[in-house]
Amino acid sequence: MKLYGYFRSSAAFRARIALNLKGLAYEQEFIHLRKNVQRSDAYLAVNPLGLVPALDDGGKIITQSLAIIEYIDETHPEPPLLPRDARGRARVRALALAVACDIHPIDNLRVLRYLAKPLGHGDHDIESWFNHWIKLGFDGLEETLAGDGGAGRFCHGDAPGLADVCLVPQVFNAKRYPSFDLKPYPTIMRVFDQCMTLPAFDAAVPEKQPDAE
Repeated sequence: MKLYGYFRSSAAFRARIALNLKGLAYEQEFIHLRKNVQRSDAYLAVNPLGLVPALDDGGKIITQSLAIIEYIDETHPEPPLLPRDARGRARVRALALAVACDIHPIDNLRVLRYLAKPLGHGDHDIESWFNHWIKLGFDGLEETLAGDGGAGRFCHGDAPGLADVCLVPQVFNAKRYPSFDLKPYPTIMRVFDQCMTLPAFDAAVPEKQPDAE
């Protein structure tokens, strides 16, 4: 398998964690987002949306991080990334989607670039935007994880899964600006710290990727 990604991409980070949790070997192809390699003809032939990650599994291209992760989970079912019961799967997917659909897309690189140019917002405005949307999302995630009884050592029970795969990269994003206060999120940070004790998460962090700058 080949994973097209970028060291700082949260979505590619998710895919790396999932592949590592499954113990799967994969080659990495680096798509430098800041140099707009994602808009090159060569990469658009792989993924016409011009986004990372993309997974090439024997010539079959799968795009979108959550689709990639569920594909990996279905084709390599052990250890599972989703619970066996329908209610548990719904809970985990809801937690994952809260990050992947509600927080991350409006804080990603192409949105922040558009805020700067052509809209003309400065660094302070962009930082405020970035932190605002993470705070709204983390407020809800913290309340859910702390209050609904589903969390154990991880987001759902005592084994890492899809929700943790999405949460950890978003915490890394939250740490990008020192002005963002993580102290109001003890449950999120407890789960994060637990995840980071696992080699599958640690090996996937941005600064340990070969293309890290």
